[in-house]
Amino acid sequence: MESNIIDNQKLNVNIQLRPGSAAAEIKLNPGQEFTAEAGAMIAMSQGIQMSTTTYKKEFWWNYERYKKIAFRRKFFLNHYKAGQQGGTVILGATHAGDMFVKELNGENLIVQGGSYVASSPDIEINTNWQGFKSLISKEGLFWLGIKGKGTVIVNSFGAIYPVVVSGEYIVDTGHIVAFEESLNFNLTKAGKSWISSILGGEGLVCKFKGQGTVWVQSHNTTSFGNILGSRLKPRR
Repeated sequence: MESNIIDNQKLNVNIQLRPGSAAAEIKLNPGQEFTAEAGAMIAMSQGIQMSTTTYKKEFWWNYERYKKIAFRRKFFLNHYKAGQQGGTVILGATHAGDMFVKELNGENLIVQGGSYVASSPDIEINTNWQGFKSLISKEGLFWLGIKGKGTVIVNSFGAIYPVVVSGEYIVDTGHIVAFEESLNFNLTKAGKSWISSILGGEGLVCKFKGQGTVWVQSHNTTSFGNILGSRLKPRR
């Protein structure tokens, strides 16, 4: 019985169409289940049961003149469970890019909220992780604390690649996908002065210290949105 429980903690995931338009095909054993971000499902086989739960995430976003404004954001999760015949679920993601699969064995992983795709049922998702609560950034991101034993699937905007930190490493906040909580970090200006940082378009960056891995993405959603938005025709 114990071995069956352990097997169900790990998802059978096949990442297809990578790296530009990755999709995750998850093959489920009879009775096996997992959790995914709402709206991620592309297709699923007959006999898969789905239910939805809601998490409310209150976070602080420092806006423009550094005024702190509180927002309450709903975070929806779908839960999939296979019937007696097992089944398959195919997941996509909001961002056009790659996916990676991480097997956790009790350690903690911090994931950008928009990059979370799916996880095993025994994985705990903490929507109130406050590590970046004081983030003054143009990104306006929120973060999830993920821990437990099992499989986590994460999506990136563009290509994704791991950076193994041994000492110090600096990453632009808009390019952080996930990182191991074993790393310490602090926010700092990108240039030698605030003026050079702002004029250079970077603002704040995150300086990681210690031993661990950071997963970074090649594209920045805010930068892409600024370019695309300027070319869109205004609504009438």
